[in-house]
Formats: sequence, structure tokens, C-alpha cells
Amino acid sequence: MTDLLVKLYDLADNWSFLAEQEQMGVTIRKPIGPEFQQVVEWVKSNFFESWASEASSALANRPVTCFVAIQEGSLIGFGAYDATALGYFGPTGVLEASRGRGAGKALLLACLLDMKLKGYGYAIIGMVGPTEFYQKAVGAIEIPGSTPGIFKNMLE
Repeated sequence: MTDLLVKLYDLADNWSFLAEQEQMGVTIRKPIGPEFQQVVEWVKSNFFESWASEASSALANRPVTCFVAIQEGSLIGFGAYDATALGYFGPTGVLEASRGRGAGKALLLACLLDMKLKGYGYAIIGMVGPTEFYQKAVGAIEIPGSTPGIFKNMLE
């Protein structure tokens, strides 16, 4: 898996995706303190323990660097950045039953635009599986020689 680079300065400052998701009954927002443990446990039970660790790191940042997607009072997705390393987007995940309706792209855009507002010029998306999604959604480009990247010495 390779890393991708996103030019944040090329992203339009357009947050209309939030309203579009609201019209479909999905709220994209940052979680608040009393929700942190619930978010971490949800990530762990629906994805990977390592992702739960990264979500916990993003929730510990100030300001929080994690967004969640909520539908009918339940989590359906999350996205984080600055969790493993500064300037990195991810991890992110949406429940399989909720995919294909734009929540994943909305979480991606929320994180990337938040990074842009903080002054980042670029974002790195590490160990990408679906490169086509990111290329189409935000014009991401492959970083040559980035495999295995920052995760190469991770504990197994």
C-alpha cells in the first residue's frame, strides 16, 4: 500500500457537504468529551484495534482531530487526522451498510478542510487501499517510494 499526497491549498473552502449529509439524516461533527470512549470502542468493534488507538490519539488532541458521522443517534463512520503523525489523514471508516451515500467523502473533506484551516498546505493519506476514491474525491497523487512508509516499524 502506498501513501498519497493532497494539495490542501487546491481544495475549495466549501462545507456544503455537511448540509447535503444532513438532508440524508447524517450529521458530521466532532465528538465531545463524554463520547470519546464510546467512539474508541465503536472503532475497535467495527474496524481494528490499531484504528481504535489512532482514534484515541485524535480525540486526545486539542482541538480534537476526529470527526464522526451519526445517523439516528448511532455512529456510522469516523475520520481522523494527526493521529499517527502530524499532517497525516486517517484512519477513516464507514459501516458497510452505510457506504455509498457520501458519508465517507464528507468525513474526508471535513478532516482535510479542518487541516487547511490550521494552516497545513498538504495532507498525507497513509497506506491507502482505495487509491481511486481519494484521487477522484480530492485529487490525491501517489507519493513515489512511500511503501511501507511511516508504519514500517510498527509493532505486530
